[in-house]
Amino acid sequence: MGSRIASGALGALIYLASVGGALAATCREDVALLRLPDGREARFSIEIADDAEERAQGLMGRSKMAAGAGMLFVYEAEHEVAFWMRNTLIPLDMIFIDASGRVVSVHANAKPHDETPIPSKHPVLMVLEINGGLAARIGIVPGAELAHPALDQTLASWRCD
Repeated sequence: MGSRIASGALGALIYLASVGGALAATCREDVALLRLPDGREARFSIEIADDAEERAQGLMGRSKMAAGAGMLFVYEAEHEVAFWMRNTLIPLDMIFIDASGRVVSVHANAKPHDETPIPSKHPVLMVLEINGGLAARIGIVPGAELAHPALDQTLASWRCD
């Protein structure tokens, strides 16, 4: 896959009213679409980190990130992970996601330059990093669901079209 930087109108965080009963999401590789427990949706324009080198680099060295942007770390298999903030200049929320696309934990406002490990606490397949404090402001909590083409659609709790 490699890193992908999204652009254009998707750069803005979008909240959508729930479309009653919608079973599938329209998915794109450069978008992380989250369905919140209250039925609202949030979209993030994302970069993908899906190999060891990209995951090791992450968002280190960046002095800012757009409000509707993020990075989705994708692993080959579900397992427990731990992150740290070495050489990361901005506070981040880390959203830990299992193989079905369900959010299993959220670490809010990870501190820049802190080398304390931040564990997933559960086996995960993906981690979405967004600007610090944003998860709480928009209601991203355990139980929220991710729709993304990198998920095995036979396991996904919210499937892509």
